[in-house]
Amino acid sequence: MKILVTGGAGFIGSNLIQSLIKANHDICCLDDFNDYYDPRIKRENIREFLDYNSFKVNECDIQDYKKMKEIFRKENFELVVHLAARAGVRPSIAEPDLYNRVNMIGTTHLLDLAKENKVKQFIFGSTSSVYGVNSKVPFSEDDRIDKPISPYSASKIGAEMSCHVYHYLYKLNVTILRFFTVYGPRQRPEMAIHNFAMKILKGEPLPFFGDGSSRRDYTYVDDIVGGILKAIEKNFEYDVFNLGNSKTTSLAELVELLEVTLGKKAVLKRLPMQQGDVPITYADITKSRSVLGYDPKTSIKEGIEKFANWLLKK
Repeated sequence: MKILVTGGAGFIGSNLIQSLIKANHDICCLDDFNDYYDPRIKRENIREFLDYNSFKVNECDIQDYKKMKEIFRKENFELVVHLAARAGVRPSIAEPDLYNRVNMIGTTHLLDLAKENKVKQFIFGSTSSVYGVNSKVPFSEDDRIDKPISPYSASKIGAEMSCHVYHYLYKLNVTILRFFTVYGPRQRPEMAIHNFAMKILKGEPLPFFGDGSSRRDYTYVDDIVGGILKAIEKNFEYDVFNLGNSKTTSLAELVELLEVTLGKKAVLKRLPMQQGDVPITYADITKSRSVLGYDPKTSIKEGIEKFANWLLKK
């Protein structure tokens, strides 16, 4: 199958592409290699794939409709896995317009081109942030998502709504996958686990927000990739699924686990809770297990050990 993976040089995208190449698919990686973090990291993420005839890279911003149109017309994709986005809650508060343009308008461009080119399936990588401050835990796909607390989460909700519009109007097959705090090899350097690990190793102060009681549903990237592959296999007409581990870990527990794994004590820099942060993310994966066939297997302890092994070999 000929597959477009947007954001393919990023953290989740490059891990997904690795699995898709092994499954003998033809892959087009689309990425703009922007400077949200060092673009050399992204280029290194996909360097090993360049030797495969079944892999190609298109450097393009999803805001550029004209160039995207040319790529779609030339490549004749059967499937789009849309992972490209401006990520991060706190940066979105500083640059809300950029987040709207990339995450909402860029997604609409891709949906429109998928419709025009009769793409058979569109998979959208969404986020647990759409649930906002949800008083009901764990978070279910049926919960309301009308109270976002950051421009990032609002932009992803808007993109989800556009996905439904294109399914409703044009019968485009769409699967929305809401990712819960993904970590593992190739994780972006500013994300908590990677950032904390580096600061512990260097003996630098680690930013510790609040009292350490905030909890996240940390999900290992191989489990996320497994969920995406299941969605590709099933090809739903339209559906929404949580991809999480369905177990939560507090900030304090996470730091302690990193200390034990890395064999070094953290130096904490205590800071107040940040705007846009939620107290908990926690996925109800009942539907994902029964309908999608999703089955996460990696515990936080095992996942941190795997991540640390990758980091120390870099």
